Amino acid sequence: MVKEIERVGIPVVHVCTVTPISMTVGANRIVPAIAIPYPLGNPTLDVKEEKQLRRKILNTALVALSTEVDGQTIFEVK
Repeated sequence: MVKEIERVGIPVVHVCTVTPISMTVGANRIVPAIAIPYPLGNPTLDVKEEKQLRRKILNTALVALSTEVDGQTIFEVK
């Protein structure tokens, strides 16, 4: 589905826990998530730390969304 949406000109970011699967399906903008049961969070963190982690993932996804890419690119969460 990611490839089809991009084919019509809409950029897509695939936030995922298993990046090789994203590569296999052909996603161009890939942002690694945390873990399969909690892709966008970590329940072992306190509320403030988890909010910061989620914000980092979201900000990375927004940067990826606004970045022109030529082929598959993994954007590391910093």
